[in-house]
Amino acid sequence: MSDLLVALRKEMLLQWRTRAQMFAIFVFGASALLLFSFAIGPDSASLRLHAAGFLWLALMLSSTLSLAESFQSEMEQRAFEGLLLLPASPVALFYGKALSNWLQLVLLGIGLLPVMVVLYDAGTMRVPGLVGVIAIGTAGLAAPGTLYAAMTSQARAKQTLLPLLLFPLVVPVLLSAVKATSLLILGDPMGQAGAWASLLAAFDVIYWSLCGLLFERVVED
Repeated sequence: MSDLLVALRKEMLLQWRTRAQMFAIFVFGASALLLFSFAIGPDSASLRLHAAGFLWLALMLSSTLSLAESFQSEMEQRAFEGLLLLPASPVALFYGKALSNWLQLVLLGIGLLPVMVVLYDAGTMRVPGLVGVIAIGTAGLAAPGTLYAAMTSQARAKQTLLPLLLFPLVVPVLLSAVKATSLLILGDPMGQAGAWASLLAAFDVIYWSLCGLLFERVVED
């Protein structure tokens, strides 16, 4: 546990020092939402109907930028090999990195919520529920995204390889998150949002467990 806390603290300090990059990623996500709204047109009913899907598309596209850069400082300073030589478990290093990436994606998703409400007329009183879905949905992106970011960190085309590897894997997470978010925005007379959120949580448990087990093998190779 102490190794995990140290790794998480290091990652949070790195995130704070590169906070300008986080703002740039937010602008990218907001711009994506704006462009998606142009595809629907001025029909407010259609905009509201597609708001959840476009929110998660923008969030997923933006996540590839932050995830691709999550190992950038270690690669630039040739420090990643040194981290692996420390008397700390690679699993702790992975979970420290993944938790930091997850927190960054949660903040990004919360920041994009007002943009979605304004552009898609998707106001709702279930804001805590939306934040909860964003939290468990982005967890399903952060764990495999961190693993694949480690795999592609030394590749020249890492920003191209990462989405090619990540997007097919997280399709179940994306579908579940879109459905749960849509029910919270449009109404949930049958009470189905909780079931979709539970499915999301199940995917999180699977991804976080498997990716933690596979990380050591990935970095050794």
